[in-house]
Amino acid sequence: MSNSQRRGLLASVALVIPLVVAATPAASATEKPEIKVSGGLTQPVFSYQDAIREHVRVQSPADSDGDGKKDLIRVDIIRPKESESGLKVPVIMQETPYYDDPGVGFEVEKKKYDANGNVTKFPMYYDNYFVPRGYAFVSVDMIGTRLSEGCPTSYGTSDVLSGKAVIDWLNGRASAYDDKGDPVKATWTTGRTGMIGHSYEGGLAIGVAGTGVPGLETIVPLAGYTSGYETSRNNGTLTWFKGGQEWLAKRVDLDPDEKCAAVHQRLREGSDDATGNYNAYWHERNYRNGPISKARNVRASVFSVMGMQDRQVVGSQFSEWWAMLPRTVQRKAWVTQYGHLDPFWARREVWLTTLNKWFDHELMGVANDIMRQPHVDVQLGPGRWVTQADWPARTRTTILRPQQDGLLGRKPSSGTGSYLDTAQTEIAMAADPATTNPNRLAFLTLPLKNAIRVSGTPSVSLRLKLDKPTANLGVLLVDYGTDTRINYRERGAASAEGLKFSGGEDCVGQSTADDDGCYLKAGDNTATSGYNVVTRGILDAQNHKSLSRSTPLTPGKPYQITWKMFPQDYEFKAGHRLGLVLTGANDDFNLDASGTGGGDDVEPGTGAKVTIDLAGTSISLPLVNGTSIK
Repeated sequence: MSNSQRRGLLASVALVIPLVVAATPAASATEKPEIKVSGGLTQPVFSYQDAIREHVRVQSPADSDGDGKKDLIRVDIIRPKESESGLKVPVIMQETPYYDDPGVGFEVEKKKYDANGNVTKFPMYYDNYFVPRGYAFVSVDMIGTRLSEGCPTSYGTSDVLSGKAVIDWLNGRASAYDDKGDPVKATWTTGRTGMIGHSYEGGLAIGVAGTGVPGLETIVPLAGYTSGYETSRNNGTLTWFKGGQEWLAKRVDLDPDEKCAAVHQRLREGSDDATGNYNAYWHERNYRNGPISKARNVRASVFSVMGMQDRQVVGSQFSEWWAMLPRTVQRKAWVTQYGHLDPFWARREVWLTTLNKWFDHELMGVANDIMRQPHVDVQLGPGRWVTQADWPARTRTTILRPQQDGLLGRKPSSGTGSYLDTAQTEIAMAADPATTNPNRLAFLTLPLKNAIRVSGTPSVSLRLKLDKPTANLGVLLVDYGTDTRINYRERGAASAEGLKFSGGEDCVGQSTADDDGCYLKAGDNTATSGYNVVTRGILDAQNHKSLSRSTPLTPGKPYQITWKMFPQDYEFKAGHRLGLVLTGANDDFNLDASGTGGGDDVEPGTGAKVTIDLAGTSISLPLVNGTSIK
């Protein structure tokens, strides 16, 4: 923002919010600004340059490294200087394990410190943008990372409790200390806190909210996980390389490995890569209904962002948790066609305004229109967004069945088809559907007379026989028809997750010499193609009865196996054809250490022959308008 624009905003400020200001004599606006609102938004009237920077160590209830002492959590703070003399401010908090490695955001930023140990550069824009508007920004080194004590546990109990302890300290219920060991109280805050973060950070916000901790008023999880199991598994199949839980804990902690050797052993043994089953280890990391965090205990409001083409945090991480939230939880969501993405990089101007309104409403009590607007934004394609009251949209279930002639329609059919369980990429599975391929079966509807939209979670039911005790079962829902779409597959120096950096920077909020608040511009990365994989489903057949127990199938015996695919919100245009592709191991979900597919073949395929009974096979689609399918 230019100086002239900023002066214009300051000149338009009209509304003062008195409820967050302590009962002290009012000072002149030039000497001691008060929180001001114009157009339903707080305005940047506080000096970022003059803001107070400090740090404390909050005592966690956990002893994650087993040294006999409760771990101290490093908390870095920046707040308006006026909060030292009567102004009570709410908190925007980011808890992250990424400050050591790899860094935060697409530009992988890290903290910088002055001679007193205070942060002079906070990664991302939260401090630059919100401190001038009257917020404190609190940056928390997750337990076992950067300057916090302990060991990271890859989404485990102590990871969550370290964040909860900071919320408790901000509300006077926990202890914190300065570098001398003297107690420090957060006398400058209202205690009203909002947590925000991407990926692991978003998962921590969800985990802390599920403890029901008072004082956490809202969370903004961006591609945040709700089930540790689904970050590494899907219905019994391994989607993350073996040893991934131990690898993650080591990556985010740069201390010598021997410090946390015992923890690493527990991660390695507990995650049970040998079977891929759900167990007590994964239940601890379940923020939907686990022992530490439960969706039903969430009191905070929720503004969630989910990319439905995310490989690392799949869409069910959002949809399953979203459906479990209490009806009393105020909520908002963006549902996109991007991958593993923070919307700051995608739709920046709209995002900043929306986030500003959200925090103002939830933490400041500003009476703006954020909750009078439609609660959900859905991206249907490049530059195409629709709004609606909730997610998913209102739908009717349409059941489609594969036909012996290769068509996909409403009518029952007969006959059989077969394929071999081999690991293939989704491009190989979906390409050239009319061509015979021994590793898949493909069925297509007739061209659509009208556009239709899937909104919600499809499911698939297969009547099958195997010639081995198990197989990896894969299914794809494909959009066949030439179109320009979000290119979520491409990864390179200038593109990732459906975005392409376009050159230049945007500067958001205020700056200092060390922290300029400027970030690369990006826009939709698009590609024109003849087809697009819309969503998919993956299952280890021997887990079709239970994720906690493997039950090998009897070769030659028929089984009816039904399971959910990943959720989606997607429009098939008129003239396009829906495709159902039945196949084996999905190589796109054999994720390596970079989060990309095809690297380690953790599920290489069993080689089993899968024989499908067409009469007992179907896909169920939640459609907004599916009457044009014959």
